[in-house]
Amino acid sequence: MKTVGMLAAVLLAASGAQAAPAGGAADAQAIEIAKKLISLRTVRGAGNQTPAAAAYLKQQMVAAGFAAGDITVEPVDDTALFMARWRGSDAKAPALVISGHMDVVEAKPADWQRDPFTPVIENGYLFGRGATDMKLDMALVVATLIDMKRAGYTPRRDIVLAFSGDEETVMKTSSILAERLKGAEMALNVDGGGGLLGEDGRPQYFTVGAAEKTYADFQLEVTNAGGHSSAPRRDNAINQLAAALARIGGYRFTPQLSPITKGYFEGIAARQTPELGKAMRAFAVNPADKAAIETLAASPAYVGQIGTTCVTTTISGGHALNALPQRATANINCRIFPGVKPAAVMAELQRVAADPAVKFSDVTEGSNPTDASPLRPDVMTAVKKAIGAVRPGVPMFPSMSAGASDSMWFRSVGIPSYGISPLFLKESDEFAHGLNERTPIDNVPLGVRYYRSVLTDLSK
Repeated sequence: MKTVGMLAAVLLAASGAQAAPAGGAADAQAIEIAKKLISLRTVRGAGNQTPAAAAYLKQQMVAAGFAAGDITVEPVDDTALFMARWRGSDAKAPALVISGHMDVVEAKPADWQRDPFTPVIENGYLFGRGATDMKLDMALVVATLIDMKRAGYTPRRDIVLAFSGDEETVMKTSSILAERLKGAEMALNVDGGGGLLGEDGRPQYFTVGAAEKTYADFQLEVTNAGGHSSAPRRDNAINQLAAALARIGGYRFTPQLSPITKGYFEGIAARQTPELGKAMRAFAVNPADKAAIETLAASPAYVGQIGTTCVTTTISGGHALNALPQRATANINCRIFPGVKPAAVMAELQRVAADPAVKFSDVTEGSNPTDASPLRPDVMTAVKKAIGAVRPGVPMFPSMSAGASDSMWFRSVGIPSYGISPLFLKESDEFAHGLNERTPIDNVPLGVRYYRSVLTDLSK
């Protein structure tokens, strides 16, 4: 039976990736931490084991020599937050924050090929809920910090691990952590960025997440007096709402371009079909290019990168089969381009709906509009150096996420945040939030080397 270290070495050689020290203590510990975290059902609700995950991480770090008094495990509702401070030599230097989350989305064992909370390494993959999002990354960064401390490294600035316990739901702990860490130099979010593997296993490119769109939910409501269905009237709540939704469904917000999305399109254009690549280059030059807009808007993978998008996600109406509807409601979910305020988007939707009978209200929970983080040369240089060492020749460029993460909360208090995960996956292996989540295990030795390089360069 292969040891963990031998397994990583064999898989690494088979992948053709640059050789890395195999069988090291950090590699083995990262896998063991990941397996333990996956085995804990850190899902919101009854039986939430996030507090146990936080306690386990504290135990691992204390055993490695970190001061117990510098590690906080704090219960919050049914979950917990985790914060560990590795004190640097310069108490006046703003801290370097490493953020992530311990919780995962629900996974029902009956739907999976393997039990989602029983970690399995098989066929070159780590299987289990959180293997991608994001317990492996959390294990990698914790094991790397432990290894750095044992090797005698002392950071100049404090390094603070800040792991939330409800990022996948209400983000209450995310907000608390960000508020407590105001004044930090930056946050490195290990739940963002990352690399793409081709279906042949060869690395294609790597991105650093520097922005994310704002999540928003708007409720539309139409109310009528109702009445008997045998005496229909023109003011029918369902019909009025449907007409407004149809107008919104056919509407496109003015496309937008930022330095981050410009760099993203310029970077990936050469790796697309000729039609998509041409559209990306054209849009990066002129975001008003109609042909480029049409091509990109037709792609589910890229429509969200060219501006704000809004789509109907739920609808409800009526109260009886033989009565005129007294009420009809719908939810419009929007992903708003950085720098645009949700109130402005709702006002624009009201104009498009063009019916004063349709009442709009913002029902968003757990979201906070933020601008993009600046593309800091120190961050980009450190990440480029690290990724170049473990994945030679792989191009790197910035990216914008269409979803929400803990970065939103750090940016909201003035801390620039960057998604820097070193995990590389194929598109066909993207199972985060889905069934049979898995990540190639040969990311482990490369990830440890990568994090050691980045954390050293940005903390010294």
